[in-house]
Amino acid sequence: MEYQPPPFFKRGPAPLALLTLYVAIAVTLLVLDARLHTLELLRQTIGTLTHPLQVAAQQPLRLLEGIGERLQSASVTQDELARVRREHLERSAEVLRTQQLEAENTHLRELLGLAKREEMAARAASVVRTARDPFSLRIVVDKGTQDDVVAGQPVIDDKGVVGQVTRVFPFVSEVTLITDKDQAVPVQIVRNGLRSVVFGTGGGRLELRFLPASADVQEGDILVTSGLDGVFLPGIPVAKIERIESDSVYAFARIHCVPTAGVENFSEVMLLAPRKANALPAELGENGRQPPGERQTRARKKHASAE
Repeated sequence: MEYQPPPFFKRGPAPLALLTLYVAIAVTLLVLDARLHTLELLRQTIGTLTHPLQVAAQQPLRLLEGIGERLQSASVTQDELARVRREHLERSAEVLRTQQLEAENTHLRELLGLAKREEMAARAASVVRTARDPFSLRIVVDKGTQDDVVAGQPVIDDKGVVGQVTRVFPFVSEVTLITDKDQAVPVQIVRNGLRSVVFGTGGGRLELRFLPASADVQEGDILVTSGLDGVFLPGIPVAKIERIESDSVYAFARIHCVPTAGVENFSEVMLLAPRKANALPAELGENGRQPPGERQTRARKKHASAE
């Protein structure tokens, strides 16, 4: 007679039992990673090991792009260079006037005993690729922990805020764009100083929320960072109001904005240095403001010493 093994050893565990086991393992790993960040070291290791493979896979595309750039005509390059030179000369007067205004502003702040504005230190970075997560708007830049990049650093371009560093690896970093649904930036309207918060919508647009329908907001208003979050320096352009939808039924208006920065069409960005917590001067009161009498006395002393 031919020997027949028991069904258990022939078929193995039931598919439902295997599915239950794998789901339990996956849920356990998700909970441990979310609570204790146990897989962060594994993620860093995998990112470091796969970085050379990613660079090698991008070499053919970079080679083709380099050949295409070299095939451009010399006349186009010369015309572009001439245009840049003209724009540089046209903006030189604005730069000189801006420097003069900055000097006057610094002098006035010293007379009033106000804190000096923070300086903007930045590091250039190149965009390597977009992140593979289809549910988030992220890009990958070629600066990581080897370049002293830390999570939370603001990212800008020549026109405004791009996003914020959210994950750092040894050689690259992930930047979440301000148009992502999980991003929010405290802003201020330049025209009237009204403060609010702008949120990403996930579709290349932004939305200014928590403003009543009667608020003094107009289409075309420019939004800049207010600096209240302790991350972004104040005064950096963020967005421009595109459309306002007001309805008497709702207490808040729907304000749609477009980002001023090229959040989806750029190759170079700037990583701003993290902001430092400035200690309050000793003469400030408990509420963080200088008493009026002491502020005027301080201003008179500074003015007398300047004379």
